[in-house]
Amino acid sequence: MAVLKHNSSRNANYGQILEYMLFQHNEITGQPIVDDLGNKILRDEYYIDGLNCEAMTFDQECKLVNQHFHKNQKSDEIKSHHYILSFDPRDATDHGLTGKRAQALGLAFAKKNFPGHQALVCTHTDGHNQSGNIHVHITINSIRKYDVERTKFMERSCDSRAGYKHHLTNKYLKYLQQEVMDLCEREHLYQVDLLTPSPKKITEKEYWAARKGQRKLDQLNKQILDDGLSPTNTKYMTQKESLRHAIEEIMAIARSMDEFKRLLKEKYNIDVIEKRGRLSFHLPDCDKNISERSLGTHYGKAYIEDCMKENEKAKEEKTIDDIIFPEDTDKEIIHIIFMKSNLRLVVDLQTCVKARQNEAYARKVKLTNLKEMAKTIAYVQEKQLDSLDSLQEKYDEISNKLTQARHNLKDTETTIRDLNNQIRYTGQYLSTKAVYEEFCHSKNKGKYRQEHQADIITYETATRWLKERNPSGKFPSLKSLRTEKEKLLRQKEHQSELYHYFKDYKSELYTVRTNVDTLLDRKQEKTRTRERTQKHSRA
Repeated sequence: MAVLKHNSSRNANYGQILEYMLFQHNEITGQPIVDDLGNKILRDEYYIDGLNCEAMTFDQECKLVNQHFHKNQKSDEIKSHHYILSFDPRDATDHGLTGKRAQALGLAFAKKNFPGHQALVCTHTDGHNQSGNIHVHITINSIRKYDVERTKFMERSCDSRAGYKHHLTNKYLKYLQQEVMDLCEREHLYQVDLLTPSPKKITEKEYWAARKGQRKLDQLNKQILDDGLSPTNTKYMTQKESLRHAIEEIMAIARSMDEFKRLLKEKYNIDVIEKRGRLSFHLPDCDKNISERSLGTHYGKAYIEDCMKENEKAKEEKTIDDIIFPEDTDKEIIHIIFMKSNLRLVVDLQTCVKARQNEAYARKVKLTNLKEMAKTIAYVQEKQLDSLDSLQEKYDEISNKLTQARHNLKDTETTIRDLNNQIRYTGQYLSTKAVYEEFCHSKNKGKYRQEHQADIITYETATRWLKERNPSGKFPSLKSLRTEKEKLLRQKEHQSELYHYFKDYKSELYTVRTNVDTLLDRKQEKTRTRERTQKHSRA
């Protein structure tokens, strides 16, 4: 899908813009890439045109216009605006998009929407981070060179006159986004709705902060690996991304806004501030609050409340018949409806020291015992446990089911741990695959390995681990692994509920069985039987 990005610059050196368009640059440092002789390397494929100027003299012509109108002379003034029209990588294969065609579309877009401005239009086909997507750079001088006829997107009368600055407002930006959508529809290219707020909003600043943070983390992990240790963290997350993960986790279980705030504070020490119908979040290591608008629509108050309503609805609709034991195997449904009662153990007055010392307390215990015995008799009658053997059989049955439930839960937890490792190594494999392929095709492999040692070691470790789990050499996709993990997490939740269900059931049956033994005075009978057995064995 095509997207439109915008950046403004206060850099008075327009020559750097032209240099970026023509030569290869390091995406992390922003510096030109040079060969062994120190010469800059031209891009493999690019198309460049000038609008209201010559492309190769763009920098000089912009300076002349600035001097003519006595503008852009101060360091704090915006000198240029940079728009990037980035197309979907699939457009090249599915819709025949080429660099030449994209250049023509970008030039027409600039003529229509930035009239009177000096513009440098350049198309690159390499794509950001070697993604292969075709994209068009449109850089305009902030000062309009010529008077033009006023159009509908110009909000001020001076926006059509020479010598005045490019004025980008929210309304103007939405108009440009609509123009991109119309262009893609007209040219039959992939497109998404750019006017709808993003569910997960990641700004250019946050994106590059994540890239740089990941690079530093990789360097640190390399030192840890060199020391013979294993790094505990391989993925860098910005403050906003960490906050998103925390919100997603709590949002999935909370059933009210108060519970959401409480759990977020208890687990992550994050304060939730609600003001004017919107939320903002205060992290313990962050001086400034992070608003919901900077995170995306899926982290706002309205969306969180909708999720909590769904959680509450699902909780109300869930019955014991929804619990499957074990899930996705024999689909055994529990038909015994068990509601945890408030039965308590009958107190043995003969062994209770306090009751033997205090008659008032003993009378109170006797009264409580009578109530518990009455409850026990009612329970036995209600459950139709009409004999000691049937009570013992039910206790043994629930004990066996509890043991099986515990084993199933542990097996699922073990599978999830193994799946987490698969996801981690698959992610490392995919993220470093391009670097390893470049290493295989590089002429000086020793030098390349030295420069990219951390990525190559990560790739080789991940590949070795994945091949051990997949002897066929065909690795599962991240999407399938994450889908399987979601399924296993739901299964774990059901099995955990089932385990606690049988645990409570067994505890209650133990109370009933013990009270019945006390009521029938079977404890003394068992003691006498044990004494006779011991006496017979001694004889």
